[in-house]
Amino acid sequence: MVRRGQSFKITLHTNRQFQPDTDTLLFTAETGPKPSEEKGTRCVFGYPKSTGAKKAWTALVQESGRSSMTLAISSPADASVGSYNLYMREGSHASPQSITNMVLLFNPWCTEDWVHLPEEAKRQEYVMAEQGIIYRGSADRIGPLAWNFGQFEEDMVDICMKLLDMNPKCLRDPAEDFSARCNPIYVGRVVSAMINANDDRGILAGRWQTPYSGGVAPTHWSSSVDILRRWYKSHYSPVKYGQCWVFAGVMCTVLRCLGIPCRVVSNFQSAHDTDKNLTIDEYYTDHGVQPKESDDSVWNFHVWVEGWMKRPDLSGDSTYDGWQVLDPTPQEQSSGVFCCGPCPVKAVLEGHSDLKYDVPFVFAEVNADQVTWMLMRDGSKHRLRTVTSNVGQNISTKAVGAYRREDITASYKYPEGSKKERLVFEEAVRRGNGHKPRPELPLKPTVVKLEITEEKEPITGQDLELSLLLHSEHLREFSVQINAQAMRYTGVPDSLVYRAEKDVLLQPKQDLKISIRIPFSLYGTKMLDNSSLKVSALVHDKQHPGDGYLAVKNIVPQEPTITIQAPSTCQQFTEVTAEVIFENPISSTLRDGVLTITGSGLLSHTVVARIPVLEADQRVRFRIPFTPYRAGCRKLMADFDCDTFRDMKGSCNVEVKPNLVVSPPYTTFNGSIYGA
Repeated sequence: MVRRGQSFKITLHTNRQFQPDTDTLLFTAETGPKPSEEKGTRCVFGYPKSTGAKKAWTALVQESGRSSMTLAISSPADASVGSYNLYMREGSHASPQSITNMVLLFNPWCTEDWVHLPEEAKRQEYVMAEQGIIYRGSADRIGPLAWNFGQFEEDMVDICMKLLDMNPKCLRDPAEDFSARCNPIYVGRVVSAMINANDDRGILAGRWQTPYSGGVAPTHWSSSVDILRRWYKSHYSPVKYGQCWVFAGVMCTVLRCLGIPCRVVSNFQSAHDTDKNLTIDEYYTDHGVQPKESDDSVWNFHVWVEGWMKRPDLSGDSTYDGWQVLDPTPQEQSSGVFCCGPCPVKAVLEGHSDLKYDVPFVFAEVNADQVTWMLMRDGSKHRLRTVTSNVGQNISTKAVGAYRREDITASYKYPEGSKKERLVFEEAVRRGNGHKPRPELPLKPTVVKLEITEEKEPITGQDLELSLLLHSEHLREFSVQINAQAMRYTGVPDSLVYRAEKDVLLQPKQDLKISIRIPFSLYGTKMLDNSSLKVSALVHDKQHPGDGYLAVKNIVPQEPTITIQAPSTCQQFTEVTAEVIFENPISSTLRDGVLTITGSGLLSHTVVARIPVLEADQRVRFRIPFTPYRAGCRKLMADFDCDTFRDMKGSCNVEVKPNLVVSPPYTTFNGSIYGA
């Protein structure tokens, strides 16, 4: 494997010393089924030097002796990436001989490559790092998920090459597709479509609700490698199942493998604007329950990737160069295909919604306005509030060189509440459909302030303790309806788990506190396939029946933790032992437990242990010896699944020091499990 725009050396054994001025030594580099010089997929070069090739390769003699010669061969910085055959012909009438097969990748180190990334620390993070973090949860409780990208596992390049070959554009016109692979814009768009299986024989089938029969629940995955290998070994049948962070994790692996700098990005309170008016409409019944039927939605979070590349197709200067949003989750079609991007982040920031690709959709995800309506029993609807600052919060990615969160919201939008942010919103509307949303009548002045707060940190397995705070300047009599709905992370209600009604008399200029307690026995089983509880309080003014006031709080209970104890540093090819510890946090028995342990560069195979029964307060320890086979910073990851909890995670970092003496042994596992 070599990177384009960068030389590599080959040594040829000869029967006499090569004379570059008089001898003929020609090389041919070819890629694709119908290589041609016109399309840049074939190039003849060497001695004598050739001219006229669209994309010229070069060969320079570095050393020449009586029995051997060393040459430096270079590809152009805009050569098509992919698998190449390299042939050599000595003498003007000799037949060409195949001397090597190789894979050519994008080159972020090359200043002339469109994916050039200037800083070495960023190249190490966004190209070379094989482990990372994907952020999930909610805007006020962001949780890290350790993820194994594993782009340098030995079979990943072959799998990524096959992914490119299986894309519909290649199947329709291979010659054109191989020629277009010189362009990271084209490759990024192809990969975005191929990660999902909606239009093609792509990698992942998406599913956002149970059952997950015939496949794996999306929450179980913690590695792209397992998914890509399953797809490859199944002869390109989609792997079941993925959701947004899984799609994004796999795409990050593929882009980094191909040499395109890539990072995973999480957007909290992410809008899905189906009617493309930059406004999200959400509805509640007059009892304060959110119905399931709604075209627009606000996801607790949504995950995509950014790829680093130039965009000369949009501007003569570098205005839109840099990070580009690429979203493989199949939400909406783009030019008739389920893909998204590359969309310049700079275009999103400035509201330039008339540019390609898919800027209006991404702009809405991070900056749409949200209007909340109350559906009346007579079929009418009453506007409760308009919020311009709820969508697009805490846009997050892993920091460079550190396992901490970096907030990149400012690269997508100007500060909420600022004049600039509203001007950009209007610019996006003008450049998009050209129609401003219909002006809304001002809402009546708010006569009551209400807020839902957490009394203590919500933890799965424990009762949830919340409070509703009310305040009014005047004496008021209210009817209060409190509901808690289990929610999918995509903003779709699943089931009602709690409901309470209460009439209150609110004294003027005084706070009233209403306690809310939601037992684990009510919400526990509902959270197996949902990520949060949406607690809402709808307050009706008894003196003015048409007036309603709403407070909403998304609750994401903290999951029980898995502890992994392993040496912080160890030697490559030297056996060490790790211990995985999990304690049942609830007062009832856990059944059908499965513990899964993975670690790229640490474990050559996934380790699975079954725990049929785990009594209340019982602790289980699993010891596993392993022999690290790759040096560098590695992550050991564990997943526990049972009848009560779904896919709890744990991880720890292991720094593997290189061993230049010992050869790699075959790795075996002899795990032992016992209670404590």
